[in-house]
Parts: sequence; structure tokens; C-alpha cells
Amino acid sequence: MENLRSPHHRLKINKGMQYDLAVWFEFLNSFNGVTFWREVLLLKAELQVTSDASGSLGFEVYFRGHWCVDHWLADWLARGLAKDLMFLEFFSLLVAVWLWSEELANHTVHFWCDNLAVVHMVNSLSSKSPRVSNVSLQMAETEAKWERLARKLNNTTKGKRKSKRKSIWNFQNIIILFTVVLFIIGVITWTLLWLFIVQAESKDALYFVGLFRIANIEFLPEYRQKESREFLSVARNVQRVMNLVYTHSAFSKVYKQSVVSDVSNNNHGGLLVHFWIVFVVPQAKGQVFCEECVAAILKDSVQTSITNRTSVGSLQGLAVDMDSIVLSAGLRSDYSSTTGAGTNCIYDLYADRLHQHFPVDFSITPGKMICYFKLIALVGHLIRLSIASIQIEADNCITDSLTIYDSLLPIKSKILYRICEPANSLISFVSTNNLMLVTLKTTHVHKVKEIHGYFEVIPQEKCGKAIQALGSTGLEGRITSPYYPSYYPPKCICSWNFQTSQKNFGIALKFRNYTISEKSIKGCEHGWWKINEHMYCGYYIDHQTIFRVASFVANVEFQCSSKLSERPFLVEYASYNISQPCPLGSFECYTGLCVRQAQRCDGINDCFDESDELFCDVSKQNCNTSFLTQQHSLFCDGISDCEDGQDEQSCTESIPCTNNTFKCNNNICFRKRNAKCDGIVDCLDRSDESNCSCGSTKYSHKLHRIVGGSDTQEGEWPWQVSLLYGGVAYCGASVISKEWLLSAAHCFQGNRLSDPRTWIAHLGMRTKGKAKFISTVRRIIVHEYYNSRNYDYDIALLQLSTPWRDTMRWLIQPICIPPTSHRTHSGEKCWVTGWGQKQEADDEGSAILQKAEVEIVDQTSCHSTYGLITARMLCAGVMSGKKDSCKGDSGGPLSCRSKGGGKWFLIGIVSWGYGCGRANFPGVYTRVSNFATWIHKYVPSVF
Repeated sequence: MENLRSPHHRLKINKGMQYDLAVWFEFLNSFNGVTFWREVLLLKAELQVTSDASGSLGFEVYFRGHWCVDHWLADWLARGLAKDLMFLEFFSLLVAVWLWSEELANHTVHFWCDNLAVVHMVNSLSSKSPRVSNVSLQMAETEAKWERLARKLNNTTKGKRKSKRKSIWNFQNIIILFTVVLFIIGVITWTLLWLFIVQAESKDALYFVGLFRIANIEFLPEYRQKESREFLSVARNVQRVMNLVYTHSAFSKVYKQSVVSDVSNNNHGGLLVHFWIVFVVPQAKGQVFCEECVAAILKDSVQTSITNRTSVGSLQGLAVDMDSIVLSAGLRSDYSSTTGAGTNCIYDLYADRLHQHFPVDFSITPGKMICYFKLIALVGHLIRLSIASIQIEADNCITDSLTIYDSLLPIKSKILYRICEPANSLISFVSTNNLMLVTLKTTHVHKVKEIHGYFEVIPQEKCGKAIQALGSTGLEGRITSPYYPSYYPPKCICSWNFQTSQKNFGIALKFRNYTISEKSIKGCEHGWWKINEHMYCGYYIDHQTIFRVASFVANVEFQCSSKLSERPFLVEYASYNISQPCPLGSFECYTGLCVRQAQRCDGINDCFDESDELFCDVSKQNCNTSFLTQQHSLFCDGISDCEDGQDEQSCTESIPCTNNTFKCNNNICFRKRNAKCDGIVDCLDRSDESNCSCGSTKYSHKLHRIVGGSDTQEGEWPWQVSLLYGGVAYCGASVISKEWLLSAAHCFQGNRLSDPRTWIAHLGMRTKGKAKFISTVRRIIVHEYYNSRNYDYDIALLQLSTPWRDTMRWLIQPICIPPTSHRTHSGEKCWVTGWGQKQEADDEGSAILQKAEVEIVDQTSCHSTYGLITARMLCAGVMSGKKDSCKGDSGGPLSCRSKGGGKWFLIGIVSWGYGCGRANFPGVYTRVSNFATWIHKYVPSVF
């Protein structure tokens, strides 16, 4: 015990004698001024008086008995629970033991509990501190005074021992110990309950969010106030009904509760009730707990009448519109936030004036990871939300997202649109009702996350009208998608009835960035059209098309087919002569456009679908100036088609820029098409030879001539990538920079495949499982015009989570991206690589990277074979078969070597084909040069 004591010199008073104190403790357990219980405890203690070298007095008090048996308890009370309301007075009394008399003020007092020091402090006397003993102590400065003080203390404590050393001591200690034990048990019990019940419940809880319309209750403004009596009355009634429905269903054992979040008006009358349903389901059973099942129970509970043929029926006394019932799985974070237990970043915005801009400006700050904007307009009107700019992380909505709902709760099936990338151009969206929800979510705040925009109230519009065409030769008017130029909402229907002034005239519809073609079994992704009883599907493209109706009457109907809002479209209409669609001396393209006959077979894609350049038999005998002027395809293509070489002269002279000229960074253009990275400086600013550290390999490939496929060498195709989905090789890709890959869009079709978190990229790999560099995928960008029906625009960019290092350049290299002007020629030798199937009948791919030499196939032959070839596609293979890409190679490269500088260019991406290696059926590839501008938008460093 000596090693724990204060270094003060202790004066021995009557050596061998023990001076005991009888100290009273009064326990008061109170909260907010109310005393719950009072207890008095008598403790035994030993007093020793000390003095240091300067003569300053000190006192040491030693408590004894079973109260001190558990040293951790004393230390716990002294250190940890001073701030706890349950022990506040108890601790303050413990500290106040030394306040016996005013003589002890400003002196050092030590408290000991057996061998444990509880408190060591110097304090001044507090008049408000309780008296804990009637023992009287006095200061002593001499030995005589010490003797008198010791005698007085001895006599007093002996009296106390005789009168108080009874069963009360044991009883009081037992009460205290019993209380402490009960408290500890309570804490442990509550902790276990929280761990095994509360946490388990939240972990196994399933949340469903939905809405329905109650037709027989009129809306009151008080319903917007969730604390109002009116709202609470409706909420309790709905929750009672929901409880009855699900407690008497097959899910009764797992049903927990229903919560009404919002009650609003709507354009169909009555009340629109938004609610949550919570089930507590073991995780093993939660996998078979489907949205359709939960919704079916609610819908089946609505008793509808067959006689009145209405969708409104009785749900436990509520007149519920069964067609309005919407239910989908929700997130726990959304449930907590929208029911008042989570975020406080919720804004209810009500607009009651037409066409006035109400601002929606917000910045995400730390502590606000999700915000909700509930927008409500006048009944009978709609909401138009305009986003001027948004600054968020671009990673497929994994980190950040701005989601627009056609409801007041985040219901998955009511999503209008989701923005996953930053934007600075104005885009707008329109609701289908008088309400809208906008959520801004982020998982972490490293950079500023903000949106700037506004919303306004707009009237409902009827889409369609009767149109009388005048029969003029020029454009007569236009029709648009609903609420143009906003993204049009789902569930839209438009109807236009055209009639021309003469029966020999028809209606020509000129679409901008849109086209229609006959409907297939697959259905329509971007709207379906019915024109004079014939069905068509709509598609987005990057050029104009004309659709002609060979009748003086045209009934045109358009219906939205997507569940999301779609990009707007504009259609110009005019009359045309059915017997002569194009003017004399013109050629009618497959796109419906008319071009001059002189533009046919000139090497320029004037029709946008190359139909003007198909089936051209160009004679190269006469290479005069007139011939070269017309045959742009032969001019400066790197091949001497004329004996005197006229077609390859003056190729770097400055000329006006077109889609068929090479453009330098200083905006100077010339005819030489394949000037990029050919080893010759053609641009004054040398931009044609910049960023050319691509397309290099240590193999010459001159000695490799193969039939079918053969094994590659280590580092032979350093841009080849294997993409693994869920740990299994699924597609190929090509390295185009340190953090970007290029692949096929069809590899990422669907919600699961489009999630970058499920993909892993293996780079610098020859044998499967032995990649030199592995990275997860951060972002997937599928071309916005990708058409799953015919694989048009089959291209996608992937951003790696971790860029590969310069030290790996001996095994990993980017391949060069050809500019828009780049041209390949029929018969040109290229190579296709991948780990796909070696034969069409194989079930598994190759373990070692395979390569096959193929030839570029003439575009006319490609069209003749498949008929579905667009300007964004090219064919390559061997018409006799046996050399081709196959299943598992999708997204991989078609690599062609430049004749000039020896650089390898990514000419194609493995896309589709009929079988594998079949005769007369070459493989179809995405033509990369047509997407140079699109690639540059996201990866400017490769140009």
C-alpha cells in the first residue's frame, strides 16, 4: 500500500493505535428535481494525518469493508459515472467526504479504498456540501496538539463503533451492492436486446413503398401538415386498414407495420396516399419475398364491382382505385428519412402560379448525404423541372445520383429519370400528375455536389391534331413529342390525322435524330407508332431520316413505350408526289433522303446510311481530273489507284473541312485521310503526330499466317483486355489510355450488367488467371443511341478504378483510335483476338489468348449478306469461313496496322454475326472511326 501513497512524510500518532471514522453517506437518486429513493449508508474508514517537508498538513482516509472488495467498482464510480444522472449525487458525496470542517479547506486529502486510490484533490470548502459525519477534526501544528486531536478522534470513533457496528452496516451495503448489480444486469440485458433484436430486426427488415388513390375523401389543405389532426386521422385510418389486410394474409407472421408518409391531392380527384410497409423476414426467406406478392395481396383485397365496371373498389371501407396501386421495394435509408427518423434535408415546395420559376438550388455539405425536394402544383396542372447545371461524381450513380420521381416517395417504378453525370446544359422533365419528387444522394462529400435549376407549373396539353397538308413542295409544318423540348413523360399518347389536297400526294415525315422501322417481336424500346394500321418502332440516331406515307390520308398515332422519360423528337411534314418521291436527277437513300445523282458512288456518305455508296462499280482506268473530282474515295487514301499517281498528289493542301478530311488541332484540313500517327508530320502544329505513344508492340507479325486461330505470344497484343463479370470471363475490351477501355455496348445490357461494381478488368494477360494488372471498373458509358434490336451504336467506354502504371508498358499498351477521316479498304489484312470459343459448338473459351488474321470485307458484300448493316458497322473475315471471332470475344479489338508508321489502330469492335467462322458470313464489327467524336467527348487525351 505504501507504493500507492502520496510522497508526504506521515506523522505517527500513538504508534500502534488505529483511528477509525464513522462516515455517513446519504444517497439521493433524483432526476429533474424528483427523488426516486433515499438511502443512508455508514462506512468505516481510517484517518491518518500527514505532513510534508514544508509543514503543510494532509489527510489520508482509508475506506474498508466489502464496499471496497471490487476495486474496479470504486474506480468506475470515481472516473466514469460522474456525468451519469443516476449516480451524480452519489459521486459528489464521495468526493465531498473530506469536507468535514472549515479547518481542512485548501489542504490535500487522499481517499483510499484498500489498495486503490479513488480521488486525489485539493479543494476549497463548499458550504453547500453535505455533512457526512459528526466527527469534529481540528488542525494541529504541534505534537501536543496532534496528541489531543488523536485522543479526541480515538474516543469519538470508539463510540461510533459501539453504536453503529450493527447489522445496519451490512444491510446498507447489501442494498447498494444489490442496486449496482441490478443496474449492471439491466445494462447487459438492454445491450443484448439491442444487438440481437433491434439490430437483427433492422438487418432482416424489408421495406416496401407505394401509393394508392382514395376516391371518396376530398382533399383538405390541413393534410399537408403532418402534425394536424386531419392528417393524423387519415393516416391512422389507412394504417388500420393496411394492418387488417396484411395481418390476415400469408405474410401475417412477418408483417410489422405500415406508415403513412404523405397525403396529397392529385389530378384525378380524392386523396393520393403515400405509405411504407415493413416486414421482418429472416434473410434466408427474404430472397423469395417478392414485390409482386406484396402488391398482389393489397390489390386482391380491393373488392370491385363487376356491374359498374370501375377500378374503384372497397378496401376495408376505403374507396380505393385499384389501378392506382403502385408498390415496389424500398431502401431503409429512404424509409428512415421520409418517416422522420433520418435526414432533416426535406423540402416541401408548393407552387400555385402558372409559368413562374420557383428555384431549386442546393449544395450537398458534410452531414447531409441525401436531400428530398417534394414539388406540388395546382390540381389539374403538371410540373416541369428544369436542370440548368449539376455537379456530381460520374460513376453510374454508384456514388452520386439525382433521381426524379413521378410521386412524393422514392418508388422505383415511378422513376422519371436518373442523372448520373455532371451536366451544364439545360434539360427539363415533365410529370404525369401535379406532384414530383427530386432526390440528391451522395455516399461521401469530397467535392462540392450541387444542382441549379427551377420548377414551374404548366397546364396539361393534348398531344395531336388534325392537319390539312397544302400540297406545296417545301416543308409545311412540324409535330413534336409531348411538352417539347422537354423530355416527354411515360404513358403519353399522341394522334395526328393528315390529309393532303390531292389524292396523288402522300405525307412525308422528316425526323431529326430519330427513325422508325417495322415493329419486331422484341417490341419497341423508344415508342411505338401506328401509321394507317401498320406498326413501327422508334429509334434514336445521329442523323435525319424521312418516312413516306403513300396515301393522301395518314392517321399517325404515337405511344410512349418506355417507363422513363425520353429525349424529345421533332418531325417536319410535307406533301410529296407518290409517283416521284425525289426530284428528277436525284437518288432516294434508304434513309428516305434525296441526294443528287452526282453524289452517288463518290466516296462520301451523303445518305448517312452509305446507301449512295453501295453497289458501285468504279473503273480506275481513266484518272483524269474530272474523274478524281467525282471519286473522293480514291483521293488521298494512301493507295495509288492511277498510274501517274494523281490520286495521291496535293493531299496536304489546305481545303474546307468536311467529314472526309483530316482536321489538325489548328482547324486546318486536308485530303489525306489516314494522316494520324503515320510517321509523317503533315499539320503545321504537328498535331497529326501528337499522342502517338499507342499501337506499338514488340512483334512484327510478318511470319504469322494462320488458319483459324492460334496461340499468341506474351505481350503480342498489349491492348487486349479480358472483362470478368461475377468472376467469369464474359467479354473483351481494348486499352485506349491508362484508365479507359473500349468495348461493345451489348456486353452491358440490363440493370445487372450495367453495374460497374460487378466487373473486373484483366490487363497484360495471355493465359487466363495470369493477368499482370487487375482493376475494378469505376464507370461504364454505353452509347446513348445503342439499339439492342440491330446492334447499331454497339460501343461502350469503361473507366478503370485504378490506372495501370508506366512500369508495365512492356506488357500493357494503348491501341490508337482512328480519326473520323480514317479509311480501311476491302481486302486489308487485320487481326481479331480474344479468349472466346474456338469453334461454334464449343462450350468453353480458350485458356490462352487466340489470334486470327481476317480481311476487311467490301461494304456492299456485307449488306448483301446481312441486310441490316448500318454506317456504324463493317464486316471482316474470310468468305470461305474458318477465320472469325466467336462467343466470348465480344467487345474485343479488330486491330489493323497502318502502312505508314506501323502503328496499330482499333478499326473495329467485335459485335455480332451469324454463327462463327461460317462461309459467306463474316463477322460484324463496330466501326470505331465513326465514334471518334463521341470518344473524344469523354477521353480527349487519346486524340
